[in-house]
Amino acid sequence: MLFLNKIRQVRKIKYKKGKKVQPSLLEYTGSNKGVKTEMQLFVYDALNLDEFKQFKTQDLNACTNFDKVNWLNIHGLNNIPLIQSIGEQFNVDTFMLGDILNTTKRTKLDEYHDILFFNIKSLLPVEDSDTLIVEQISFLLKKGILISFQEKRSDFFTHIRERIRKHSGIVREKKADYLLYLLLDAVMENFYITIENEEDKVEELINLSKTSTNPVVLEQVEKHRDNYNFLKRSIIPLRDSLYAIKSIKDDEIFDEIEDKNFTFFDRLHQKSLELLEQIEYDLTTLDSVSNFYFSTQSHKMNEVMKTLTVVSVFFMPLTFIVGVYGMNFDNMPELHWKYGYFIILGCMILLLAAMAYYFKKKKWY
Repeated sequence: MLFLNKIRQVRKIKYKKGKKVQPSLLEYTGSNKGVKTEMQLFVYDALNLDEFKQFKTQDLNACTNFDKVNWLNIHGLNNIPLIQSIGEQFNVDTFMLGDILNTTKRTKLDEYHDILFFNIKSLLPVEDSDTLIVEQISFLLKKGILISFQEKRSDFFTHIRERIRKHSGIVREKKADYLLYLLLDAVMENFYITIENEEDKVEELINLSKTSTNPVVLEQVEKHRDNYNFLKRSIIPLRDSLYAIKSIKDDEIFDEIEDKNFTFFDRLHQKSLELLEQIEYDLTTLDSVSNFYFSTQSHKMNEVMKTLTVVSVFFMPLTFIVGVYGMNFDNMPELHWKYGYFIILGCMILLLAAMAYYFKKKKWY
């Protein structure tokens, strides 16, 4: 009973209610409240590149050049006035700024006049742990500029910055929509890393379940099942949002994604489908681990019961014989035999040997 209660406690999923924020009130709801807000700006085209660091929002007009591609990357979302000033400078609606700061919202795609808003959850495993790090990354795509918002400094986009600096690939030949594709692709790579890490741990669980009947195996199975379901809940809205980008192609309002670049976003949509298929396969594998664990438990229990049954059957005739000669009747001739004790003892030994031979021949043990 205690074991079953423990399983029920492991499987119980506690609903964590997100913090309610008024639409008109901008408040960062994430866990990285101690991260200092910093900005980095790339202004580039095929021929030139300008990189700006540690500048103020009032300097944005002087730094940006809308004849080129402008990528403004922001680390840390605690400086609400700075976020508001950026929103005012680029005519970003307040509800979009609220979705950037409210990290409890699911992945979504919004198109509002000349701005495309996209946010995504980045998931990475914690080293030597079964927990996952979750970070929300948001993007605002407008004519000539892409603004990305990260909760903290990370190396998700380091390789993209190097490609821009070294003029590697076609990123400098393309517009901001292609840069958005590269950034989304970089974030989606984290899903592959997380799933691969989970699969390695599930592989260890499979090996452990073959040798151990410790209930901790089931606890680990349920923990990884929760991680996979969380991954699934993060990828499904991403899949839907990437599919919705296709509808923008015929949109007469927003035209900042070139027709030939929709193919790249279709690739991301296919990746999301691959991720979901892999998660479904891994969840099936986890079910197999649980089934194998319970099968092993049942098999060992059957072996124990079989052994106890054989031992009981061995002692049943012996108990009968002892019971017969333990009766206190006067007329029991065997009680007066000189070698009666040794004869009965020999018969009991022969009976045990005969029963053992018969059981062995029948392969009952």
